[in-house]
This record gives sequence, C-alpha cells and structure tokens, in this order.
Amino acid sequence: MPLSHWPYFRCIRCEPTFINTSRSCTCSAPNILTGGLCFSSTGNFPSRVISSARYGDLGMSFTSEWFVKYLQSSAAACWVYANLTSCQALGNMCVMNMNSYDSTTFDACRLFQFIFENTAGLRTVHSISFWRQNLPWLFYGDQLGLGPQVLSTTPLPTNFSFKGENQNRKLKFVAASYDVRGNFLKWQTLEGGILQLCPDTETRLNAAYSFGTTYQQNCEIPLSKILTDFPSPIFYDVYLEYTDENQHQYIWAVPVLNLNLQYNKIFVNQDSSSSKWLLTRRIFLVDALSGRENDLGSQPRLIRIATQISLSIHLVPNTKNGNIYPPLITIAYSDIDVTDPSSQSVKVSFSVKYEMNQGEAQVQTDIALGVLGGLAVLSSLLKTAGWKRRIGSPMIDLQTVMKFLVYYAGDLANVFFIITVGTGLYWLIFFKAQKSISVLLPVPAQEERLVTYVGCAFALKALQFLHKLISQITIDIFFIDWERPKGKVLKAVEGEGGVRSATVPVSIWRTYFVANEWNEIQTVRKINPLFQILTVLFFLEVVGFKNLALMDSSSSLSRSPASYIAPYSRILRYAVSTALWLVIGIIQIMFFAVFYERFIEDKIRQFVDLCCMSNISVFLLSHKCFGYYIHGRSVHGHADTNMEEMNMNLKREAENLCSQRGLVPNTDGQTFQIAISSQMRQHYDRIHDTLTRKNGPARLLSSSASTFEQSIKAYHTMNKFLGSFIDHVHKEMDYFIKDKLLLERILGMEFMEPMEKSIFYNDEGYSFSSVLYYGNEATLLIFDLLFFCVVDLACQNFVLAAFLTYLQQEKKKKHFNQLHSPSGSVKYWGIVEGISCLSKREKNPVRRYLNC
Repeated sequence: MPLSHWPYFRCIRCEPTFINTSRSCTCSAPNILTGGLCFSSTGNFPSRVISSARYGDLGMSFTSEWFVKYLQSSAAACWVYANLTSCQALGNMCVMNMNSYDSTTFDACRLFQFIFENTAGLRTVHSISFWRQNLPWLFYGDQLGLGPQVLSTTPLPTNFSFKGENQNRKLKFVAASYDVRGNFLKWQTLEGGILQLCPDTETRLNAAYSFGTTYQQNCEIPLSKILTDFPSPIFYDVYLEYTDENQHQYIWAVPVLNLNLQYNKIFVNQDSSSSKWLLTRRIFLVDALSGRENDLGSQPRLIRIATQISLSIHLVPNTKNGNIYPPLITIAYSDIDVTDPSSQSVKVSFSVKYEMNQGEAQVQTDIALGVLGGLAVLSSLLKTAGWKRRIGSPMIDLQTVMKFLVYYAGDLANVFFIITVGTGLYWLIFFKAQKSISVLLPVPAQEERLVTYVGCAFALKALQFLHKLISQITIDIFFIDWERPKGKVLKAVEGEGGVRSATVPVSIWRTYFVANEWNEIQTVRKINPLFQILTVLFFLEVVGFKNLALMDSSSSLSRSPASYIAPYSRILRYAVSTALWLVIGIIQIMFFAVFYERFIEDKIRQFVDLCCMSNISVFLLSHKCFGYYIHGRSVHGHADTNMEEMNMNLKREAENLCSQRGLVPNTDGQTFQIAISSQMRQHYDRIHDTLTRKNGPARLLSSSASTFEQSIKAYHTMNKFLGSFIDHVHKEMDYFIKDKLLLERILGMEFMEPMEKSIFYNDEGYSFSSVLYYGNEATLLIFDLLFFCVVDLACQNFVLAAFLTYLQQEKKKKHFNQLHSPSGSVKYWGIVEGISCLSKREKNPVRRYLNC
C-alpha cells in the first residue's frame, strides 16, 4: 500500500499564525489560541472579550456559541492582519448584537469601535469618513446627533415624476450581501421580496418600490418555516441607485434606524428627536445562529427576527422637480424564545411611506380658519341682532348670549366644512394630477387634524340642526277661514219642540285639508335623499371613484385584481365623497329648480294655490314679532261650492274676468314676510291665552264640553280678529306693505322696527319655506354629507356609511313630521281642538282619517 494512501503518514502545513507567533506548530502560553488561530499576547489588543449575545426584548443575555468560537479570532485577524473577511465577520457580529455599544464591555461592537479608532491612519473609502479601509461601514459616526445632518442636509441628486416623457417612478434599491462569515456574496436588487418576509406575487412585492405608492404588507409566519428558510443570517448593505442629469448612474448609501440599538444601555433610536439617533448601515432579516448554545448544530434557544421594516421617503421642502432626501430604513427586531417551532408563529410587516413637511399647509389652514372664523362671528352677530329685532326685545340677556352661541355653532360648522373640503380637494387634485412631484399625501398621523375638523363640523352642524328643529316647536300657525255662511236654515231646538232659523255652518273640512297639505310639504326637499345616497354609492363602489382615494399616483378608476392595492387615505376618501355628494346634490337642485318645478310639480306654489282655492289664508309666526303670511282669500268670494261652480270660477280666473289673487288690488303678491307691532302681538296673546290656559279655578270647575266650547269660541274670535286685521279694520293696529331693501335681503334682517304699524314685506321668493325642509336644503345636505363622511372615516366602509345615513334621514323625517302634525308640538289653531274632541270617539272613522 503506498504511503500516500495511509492517513497517519500525511504531512499537513502548520497554520501560518502559529509559525509567525511561536515559530512552531503549537500555540503555547502566553500566546492566545482562538478560532484555530494563534496570536501574540504582547500587543495592546484586548484579551478579555465578552462573547454574549444581547436579547433586550426578553431582558436577557447568554453566551453564544458562535461568538465564543469566532468573535475574538475575527477581531484579532482584522486588527493584526487587516483581513477583509475577518473584518466583515466582526462587523456582522456587531450587527447581530443590534449595533449596541457599551464603553464598559468589550463585546462585538466595542471591539469593532476599538479597531476603527486605532486605524485612523488608514485612508477612507469614497471619501466617507465613517467608512474605513478594510472595515465595513456600520455607523454614521461614533457619537449621537448626526441624524438631522445625514437625513435632511443633502438632497438626492435626481428627480422623480409621475407623468411626462422623462417620468421617473421607480425606486431602484440594490444591496451588497454578505454571509455570516464575512464573505461577499453578490450585488442584488431588492425587487422580488428580498427584504419582505411575507410571501406574495412578484407584481405586488415590487409595488413597494413604485414612487408615491404607500405600501403596507402584514402577515403571520410559522416559526418552523422561518427556521427552515433562514438557517444562517444574510447581511445587507442597502443603496439607492439613481441617474443624474448627465445620465450617469450612481449609488447612494441608505441609512438605517435600528430601534433595538442601545447606546450605553439606552435605546436612543426610540426617541422622537432625530438629534439623539445613532444611524447605522447593515441589516439582516433573521438570526437563528447567535441564539445557539454549546452546539452550532442544535436548535437555537432564541431567534431574532426583523418584524417591522419601514422605508421612509421625505420630500425636499418647496421642491418643484420631485427632489427627495436620502431614504431611511427603520427596522425593529423581535426576540423569540423557541419552545415549540411547529406551533409558534410571528407577525411581521413591511411598509413604505412618503412624507413632506406639512408646516406651511398647517399655517395656511390656520390663517383660513382665523379669517373665516372672524367672518363667522360677524355673521352670527348679525343673525343675533336680526333675531332680537324679530322678538321685539332690545335687552342683552343670557338668552341672547345662548342664541349667539347657537348661531355661531352653525356658522363655525360651515367654516370647518369649507376648510376640510378645500383641503381634501387640494390634496386630491394636486397629488393625483401632478407631473413633477411637488406634494405628497399626509401620513395618517398628519391627517388627525383634518379628521378632528370634520368631527367638529359634524358636531356643530348637528347642534345647528337641533336648534332649527327646536325652533319649529315655537311656531304658531293659524288658518284664517274667509268663508262666510251662505244663508239660513231651519234648525230644531232641543227641549223646546220647535224650530228656528240659523246660519248655515261653514265646513271645517277645507281647513283640515289645508292643514293636512301643510303637513305633507314639511319634508319636501329639493333633492331625493334616497336617489342621492344610491347615486353616490354607485359612483364610489361600481364606477370606481373610491380608487382615487388610494395612496398611490394612479388616477385610474379601475385596478387589476393582480396588482397591489394601496391603503386608503382618509383625506382622499373625504375629498372624493364630498365632491361626489356636492356635485350630485347640486345637479339635483338645478334639475329640481329648472325642470321639475316648472314642468312637473311645484308643491310649495301648489300649496299657495290650494290656499286660494280653499279660501284659507295662513298666518304663521316663527318669532314673537315676525312671521309669514300666505294670502289665500278667494277672489270668487266662496270656495265651499259644487264642482260645476268651482270649474266656472277657475275658467273666469283663467280668462281674467275677475280680480287678481294678491293682497293688494290688481297684484299677484300672495306671500309676505310680516313684522307685527307689539300692540298687535299683545292682542294676539290675549286671545291665545283663552285657548291655552291650562290652570285656574275656572278650568278646574268647567266640564270638558264647556272647555271645548271655550276653545271653539277662542278660535272664532282669533279668526275674526286676524281677518279684520288683514282688512285694515283696526286702525290702531294697522299695517302697510313695502318691499325689502336689497341689503335687508342679503343680511336676512329688517332695518325698520314696527312701532305703531305692522309691516308686510313683499315676498316673491316664498321664504315661508324656511320653516320647512325645503328652505333648509343647504343645512340638510351638509348635515347628511358630514354624517356619511364621519361614519366612513370611522369604519372605512362606504356601504355601511350609506346605510346608516339613510336610516338617520328616515328617522329625522319621521320625527319632523310628528312635530308638525296637528297632534304634534307645533301650534295649529283650530285644528288641535277638533281632533282632541273627535279622538274621544275611538271607533269613529273621522278620527282615523285625522290621525293619518
């Protein structure tokens, strides 16, 4: 057998470090044997090395077998021989220890820092002072406070754009990868999910690097899969590849903010101030190696995983060409105690966010809020002054202050609404339509101010609507019946056995009918609420307008199911919702005013015509000394007639064979705003008190029949009084008719105070509708819109928001009708009494009709 085949006779060359140190193949004391290498102990290199791995999350540190075998040898080979691979391996062990630095212990990072400080004479790499020759670049300096200088001093020398011929919409990240022993593996692009632990399609993974697309990926991965896929850590130095104006390609080092880094046992990178950060360079995804004790082939006791990786891109302030500062990778590691890998799992996330300085936008918003808020104060003061004039009270009391605050709440709600809509449309238009990038969407934390403003707008608008609802309760409505008896009839006298002549009673059914029609028009609106909700929902969900609210640069209304769907921006959702709601609402109002009311049905004007056909006028007091009057006195003298005579009257009126309907002869003016004098109001109240008096000896002693008779008597007295007032019978309580000044119409108040005479203002705009839904369409439209948006901002669901909005509309409509029904809170003169009498006959069909 040849000697070469006999293993016991082979000669193996001694390790060079043994020969250089001891001139033999043994490493005897006082020399140091570590990692299979022999080093002299006479140098100034630290001999006591800490081989512990720190696990701050679990509050523990233990001796790592990997560090025991290779930490000191790697550090010594790097220090003594400037071995590139050993220096990289030492740097990797520092990164495995979270780049944590402690000046009192010689662990991996302290050893690296020792070598860095003692090789100051060596030249730097690419003129970067933090990158020493032969050493990896791990830190941005050895002191805190360089964060602002690194992150916000020098913009990246390239431009980004969404559209145009030279569009640049891709972030080209590359990485130099190393194995745990310090060997360089390769340069590789980050596309394909290199830093993304969550599995997904390549298209969705690569969407993370599309500029302007806010990216969010979350998943839960079994620990067994992680141990299988990452038996040994891979380390990455990340760079951003870019092209300058001369089309030359360069790379820019991407700094890392490691949230687990400890500087002298303090988590400095978790501070909110960047001036206290210590930025680093190298990262890894999974470390299942340093957590092994005693045997590198055994299952790790602990495993460290990058559970949160976030890439932040900051736009340079006031840029017009899409300039950005160097990106920042923020990474957080979690330490997992491995007990049963098959049943354990870990949640990981990867995100990309874009930020810009919102200081200027906030200043402009504050200015707009201050200016519009000041105008709201003036508007509220004018409304309060007009209200004081209308109630006939010159004194400023607590009620006046409360009224001013309520008016101010409504005006301030409009201010918040205008600001939020303007802000939302600004971000929607300027972000989605820009070519060269100059604005980026606010991050969720920056959206809180707008969300707060929307909440304030809704709360204040709800208070305004509640105030309007309560105001309706104080309204007095009297239906003046102009009909007169047509003659006399013979009537039997009970108890006397005889007959006598009596006037023909005037039918009450015309009054009931007009009151019922008044109740029907309470909730008439200029839009169809159900159509409004369904149309908005159709455009959002079916047409795809909701895709405009995605936090990416695309303006497309449709998205491929295979593509990545970015998270929604609350600002953009609010902007798209309000824009659609307002546009559809305005179109409905225009259609209603231009076409529907002219050619199909105008219920407000039809009600005025009905009053005239029924010979019924409506006297309505919305305030103590202010209200509205609808002149319904028939030009034919009688309305309680048969069909033939009614048709003849209408024909005569159509052929101008009779006088016009207006209160003033030879005019058509039937609707008026009225400001009544205090004397007229006092007389009105005296009659009113006889009907509404609930207490007193007379009330207690009288029977229900006599009470009803008193009510009927009071009704006839009021009917006679108001009829004679309209006919100028009471000279001491007369009135005159005039037109409102233009400024009075604009400000919504009256300059002239009714002293001796009441004032009737011509009102061609049917402003009595201000006590109906019809005249408060703007308030209702904005209230419904804000309700819809508040629900959507809370739950991020347009369908649920639409459903709840419809429910509150129906409930609001029902409650409003109940308040204005004859049995509700609004005072219908002559109607309540009749119903209360008939209601005692529970089986009477008339009562069932009146209750409908």
